[in-house]
Amino acid sequence: MILKSVEKPETNVVKLEVAVEKPEFEAALEKAYKKTVGRYNIQGFRRGRAPRRIIEKMYGEGVFYEEAINIAYPEAYSAAVQEAGITPVDRAEVELVDINSDGFTFTATVTVKPEVTLGQYKGLEVERPVVNVTDADVDAEIERRRQRAGRLETVERPAALGDTVVIDFEGFTDGVPFEGGKAEGFNLKLGSGQFIPGFEDQLVGVSAGEEKDVNVTFPEEYHAKELAGKPAVFKVKLHEVKETVLPEVDDELAKDISEFETLVELKNDIRAKMLESRTKAAEDETEGRLIDKLLEGMQVELPEVMVEHQLDHIQEDFAYRLRAQGVTMEAYLQMTGMDEESFRKTFRPQAERQVKTRLALEAVIAKEGFTVTDEDIEAEYNRLSEQYKTPLEEVKKYMSPEMVKEDLLNMRAIALIKETAVITDEKPEEKPAEENKTEEESKE
Repeated sequence: MILKSVEKPETNVVKLEVAVEKPEFEAALEKAYKKTVGRYNIQGFRRGRAPRRIIEKMYGEGVFYEEAINIAYPEAYSAAVQEAGITPVDRAEVELVDINSDGFTFTATVTVKPEVTLGQYKGLEVERPVVNVTDADVDAEIERRRQRAGRLETVERPAALGDTVVIDFEGFTDGVPFEGGKAEGFNLKLGSGQFIPGFEDQLVGVSAGEEKDVNVTFPEEYHAKELAGKPAVFKVKLHEVKETVLPEVDDELAKDISEFETLVELKNDIRAKMLESRTKAAEDETEGRLIDKLLEGMQVELPEVMVEHQLDHIQEDFAYRLRAQGVTMEAYLQMTGMDEESFRKTFRPQAERQVKTRLALEAVIAKEGFTVTDEDIEAEYNRLSEQYKTPLEEVKKYMSPEMVKEDLLNMRAIALIKETAVITDEKPEEKPAEENKTEEESKE
């Protein structure tokens, strides 16, 4: 292989001209012949046994050229990329320049990883969110759990907000029932916002056994385009009214909803877990702010293809998580009134930030000369196996050594940025003077 020229026709694009010489090409031709000889039925020879020169004489000298190019190209391209010192980030556009029995020449135009001008990455100054858990926070969590522990009891009175009603309904537009607008024995909590605006409010005051026409208008952005913005009438029959009966907030509640014997113990556990969770969230937020600072000082022109590839990963991951919940990507887009283009547009800033972050950390790693040994990789495999209680071989099946190496290097870069950063506690927002008055002052 001879790398004849390296050009840069535009930013982040490199054009290589590569020549594959006679010895390499001849070896590829021989492999092509052995691979495809069975396709040719030559009189006087059993299928697959005809000599190469006979086939070339009958079908022309270039009969094996295409297959030989396919065989020789990958190695020639890889060697040219290495010699040129570039890192492709997409498939190359290849064009054959010339070919004959002495070899062939091709050009490969490819988008490459961009040059990064790294700004400050040591001594970055950020504020850490202040972590606090108040009695009101704990009480709110107790109330959430209390609500979940409530039981529904049938009542003989008109429905009120907060009640759950059992209803049959059928929806009509222009007097015609529409698809998906009918159900029987449906449990609906009034005030939950589960149905379109106005529906639930009109059932307040309705008693069991009564029927009611509910008049609503579908929102303009409704996911079913044929219903968006249209008026509709739902014929509703209410069968049952249920109210939620909540338990008292006492030691008995603590026993029912947790492993603790007393309310005090439960509150202490909630406080400790909230503090742990919020501390972790504050550390993550601080790290995010450091990354933001890192990216602010960095100069790079992102290749569009890198952003698109990252969007592909985001979309694939999003679809995977939806499938885990029994929802397809198509159904999600329909429910949210989006198409694939608008979905990708929504996540584009995230994709750009992720690509920039990866490039910035790579630049830090290169500048600091960080390296990872085989022993480091094996130790990380063992740590992951222990952390996730997963057999070591299973971990290795899902994470290649290259992936582990990349993770370790990124962690070292982030650790360096954190260790050298100037981190101060975030100042609490000052309340307006009116809010700072004491209760006694307010009474005066």
